[in-house]
Amino acid sequence: WRCGLCLKPPRQRVHPGCADHVDDNLAALPGLDRQLAGALVPGSPSPRYGTTTGSRTAPLPVSLPVLDLRARGGIEGVVTTWERDVRELLGWAPPPFRGSIEQTIDGAVDFLQRNLAWMCDQHEAVREFADDVARLRRECEAVVTGERPERRVTVQCACGQTLRITLS
Repeated sequence: WRCGLCLKPPRQRVHPGCADHVDDNLAALPGLDRQLAGALVPGSPSPRYGTTTGSRTAPLPVSLPVLDLRARGGIEGVVTTWERDVRELLGWAPPPFRGSIEQTIDGAVDFLQRNLAWMCDQHEAVREFADDVARLRRECEAVVTGERPERRVTVQCACGQTLRITLS
């Protein structure tokens, strides 16, 4: 039996530290979504996804990667999909209409944080959930800070598992 997130032997299904890490990633998403708004403004492209030169057509007035993250289906789509999944598994009503995309992200993140303990104990896809949330946070931070994500290296563990790790 191994932790559903880090694969180390736990006393519980998911280590408390691993659950805290997922909670931190979730908590960061609403603020990062708001920070991404500045990268959408024409004339202030993100450092990573700036305008390109040499094109025969005028550049788009927005950054497409930022737009993808901020539009319905981006951050909002990921967190509401997981919220719907949890509600369905628990036999609860579908998520309520919350208004704007920002309000929807806030509400879905709050719901997921309040139900994280159940997800860590019971949800079969808790690792996929944690991976989705971590990926979203990395993508948002890369746009906001302009930093490239750490390079991942594939290594073979003594137990036979293939791991993708960063140097840090």
